Amino acid sequence: MKIEAVRLSKTYGSGEAAVQALRPCSFSLESGERAAIVGASGSGKTTLLQLLGALETPTDGNVLYDGQPLMGGDEETSRFRLRHIGFVFQSYQLIPELTALENVLLPCLLRGKKAEKRYIAALLRRLRIADRANRLPSELSGGQQQRAAIARALANRPELLLCDEPTGNLDTENSLLVLELLEELQQEFGMTLLVVTHNPEIAARFPRVISIADGVVGGDAG
Repeated sequence: MKIEAVRLSKTYGSGEAAVQALRPCSFSLESGERAAIVGASGSGKTTLLQLLGALETPTDGNVLYDGQPLMGGDEETSRFRLRHIGFVFQSYQLIPELTALENVLLPCLLRGKKAEKRYIAALLRRLRIADRANRLPSELSGGQQQRAAIARALANRPELLLCDEPTGNLDTENSLLVLELLEELQQEFGMTLLVVTHNPEIAARFPRVISIADGVVGGDAG
């Protein structure tokens, strides 16, 4: 999926209390491209990612998916996300009352789509959590929870995968494992992959790096 930001901006609040989290920016990612957004904490990285993933509504500008703007109300937007976009959040956001497998299957259930059992089973094996499928999130390590979150994001075979600091809470060993898995899966499935990070070493693994500081997007390398 090709994704384009067109004069995209976001302001929270109004009047003297207004905070411009993202200043007008324009750039595009080609279908199947792999890129990182890098910047310090509070620079606007997460806001940009949420706008690109239709989790937030821009104050101005637009996001185009394969050349088309996302039209319609909240229900249509939700359906579009479920069909085309996968998210990996820094805090995992696994539902604590559900097992790892139930969390992974949740996007399929929300979409009203029968889960592809062979695909899901292969995904769990690939992510090395097949033996933890029936465990609750509280019974998983941080690395296992993150891998379950990645499996959930891939359950509906998204065309666009957005990851917000996917290694932010992990040690070096698990960080490397997660990054290698994301790279392998992106190449295998041909997804467009965009990863937010504050770590320059992680960003250096990507063919393209988009920098952001104080809500200003610039320094696009690649």
